[in-house]
Amino acid sequence: MPDGGNAEIYDPRKILQDPAFKILKPGEKPSSEANIAAFYNPQHEIHIVEKPRLKPGPGQVLVHVRATGICGSDVHFWQHGRIGDSMIVTDECGSGHESAGEVIEVGPGVSQWKVGDRVAIEAGVPCSKPSCDYCRVGRYNACPDVVFFSTPPYHGTLTRFHLHPADWLHKLPDSVSFEEGSLCEPLAVALAGIERSGLRLGDSVVICGAGPIGLVSLLSARAAGAEPIVITDLFQSRLDFAKKLVPGVRTVLIPRGATPKDSAALIKEAAEGSVKLAIECTGVESSVHTAVHSAQFGGKVFIIGVGKNEQLFPFMHLSANEIDVSFQYRYANQYPKAIRLVAGGLINLKPLVTHRFTLEDAVAAFHVAADPTQGAIKVQIQD
Repeated sequence: MPDGGNAEIYDPRKILQDPAFKILKPGEKPSSEANIAAFYNPQHEIHIVEKPRLKPGPGQVLVHVRATGICGSDVHFWQHGRIGDSMIVTDECGSGHESAGEVIEVGPGVSQWKVGDRVAIEAGVPCSKPSCDYCRVGRYNACPDVVFFSTPPYHGTLTRFHLHPADWLHKLPDSVSFEEGSLCEPLAVALAGIERSGLRLGDSVVICGAGPIGLVSLLSARAAGAEPIVITDLFQSRLDFAKKLVPGVRTVLIPRGATPKDSAALIKEAAEGSVKLAIECTGVESSVHTAVHSAQFGGKVFIIGVGKNEQLFPFMHLSANEIDVSFQYRYANQYPKAIRLVAGGLINLKPLVTHRFTLEDAVAAFHVAADPTQGAIKVQIQD
């Protein structure tokens, strides 16, 4: 547990055992002041619950969450109950980690925040102890004792009132809306990838996958000066969206059933040659292979996407072409940069939100987010 003051409050069992916790029946209306949230469970059910509204302890802040985006991981935990071998839904678990809101109460010792402050919520809270090597050197995303809200067993931020350590909130300028503030979480993922990939001005790039992370990676790569940029997807509608989002981007519709080498040939044609950097945002094995075959000699494949536990790689092609492969786990030290880029107008996140729901309608929002035929890019829940 983190040293965020009253660390035991983050124990998920205490929420579930509190007398105020209850699962609402379909059609049951909560009061406008109830602390409601969207939870999933091992039976792959998604439902609205009422839970206690907690008082902030030392070093903590109570936030009225005003906007939360639904991430692909939220949908995956609901429908599949796990991501890998370490993140498994074993009980009722609150969803959501892309959030922004308003400070409504501060705990003892908190001086940097006051009631009414508008904040983005960084959902991963590491231990921050001097004895933790990863926290000490600033790579806190690797902290073994991190509490990442919405990753089982910790309950997420898709709730009306969320208790959070004061040190892990970020002030939103007046020019940045709650909606944009919540989108700073997926932007932080993309920015971490751009930073670690070593992308430089004028580098040729392919982005595999035009989902939300692919699209914020597209925005980030353009802001970083990549040229040309190619983006791929299986759905033409997403590629059309990418063209409107970043004029000048080159698009490739991946034919279903095409081999990775055939898909890579289409990318090379669009890019007028092999690319220096392939950013893979799907985690799908065939897409990873496509990224590998599209990269030039000495190029790099940077994998942001989350895929199945074990995959095959084209080993000898990577070896014979000196292609580096790197991976990313969440992010660290990206929120301030994300907020600056949005506030300064270098990255425009506003078009990404295609569907909006109230907190009371969060279950319907999840069904839209999980259905590709609905055409959603980013589904947001607002309160």
